[in-house]
Amino acid sequence: MTRGTFPILFITATRIGDAVLSSGLIRRLADEIPNARFTVVAGPVAAPLFVDMPALDEIIVFEKSKDGGHWFKLWRQVRKRDWGLVVDLRGSAISRFLKTKRRAVFRRPLSGEPVHKVIEAARVLRIEDEPAAPYLYTSAETEMAAVDLTAGVGPILALAPSANWVGKTWPVERFAQVGMQLLGEGGPLHGGRLMVLGGPEDAHIGQSLRHVVAKDRFIDLVGKVDLLTAHACLKHARLFIGNDSGLMHLAAAAGVPTVGLFGPSDDQLYGPWGVKARVVRGPRTYEQIVAVDPSFQQAVCHMMDLPVDTVVAAAKDLLAET
Repeated sequence: MTRGTFPILFITATRIGDAVLSSGLIRRLADEIPNARFTVVAGPVAAPLFVDMPALDEIIVFEKSKDGGHWFKLWRQVRKRDWGLVVDLRGSAISRFLKTKRRAVFRRPLSGEPVHKVIEAARVLRIEDEPAAPYLYTSAETEMAAVDLTAGVGPILALAPSANWVGKTWPVERFAQVGMQLLGEGGPLHGGRLMVLGGPEDAHIGQSLRHVVAKDRFIDLVGKVDLLTAHACLKHARLFIGNDSGLMHLAAAAGVPTVGLFGPSDDQLYGPWGVKARVVRGPRTYEQIVAVDPSFQQAVCHMMDLPVDTVVAAAKDLLAET
């Protein structure tokens, strides 16, 4: 251990949403241990979330291998260092084979009701009474890039119509209708701008929503910015509406009023976190959807029963409240 530093090995999730929901633990540790230095282990898609951390020593991209040798590979990368703390949100056994003063390892409870993933992460550090809200560090350069990308006049409505599975993807045409009602004549964001977000594989989304507003009021970020820049851009939005996805959690972490659209995912566990966040679903509960598609293998959309009017009403209510 280098004199004056407290090295922390932080092993986080593969998926973007899970990594965001547990990200507040890093800030809590950084605030309480001023000389902390972090080595973050994350999956390939989640790793870029941590590149702007000010107390970062290294990011280790953790890729699973078919032969199961990924844990041994990680052990070889980190075994020579004397750690002050190992935080393992994956619940592996690796910390047992490392030199460390303390360990905080996720253990799945044997009984009790499931809790939100933010609470679940907080239990690893035994701070569930004061859970750490999701938080991502962004550099001055990232923030300035976001200022340039969002420059203009009028409030911004941010939409993220994509998801990692068709079953929880609300039709993009309905997102367009919501945008027109909120940004159009008589809408609460009349005269505002539309910002659309998604990954490189979602290029069609931008094309589907271009007609909602005039060209000079359309901000197309689909496949054009990295995750942290998207997060920084979301800080400039007045409202976010999106499917249950990593972008939804990025929006809530950015502090923008967030409406998360849910169907075949459990909002009690994965709902957007924060006082400015709301969950909207159709008439069916999560349990009712599970009953008709127990293994979530059907290539059908489970969001078709969520009406446009329900989403618009929730958006207007949240805008009024915030």
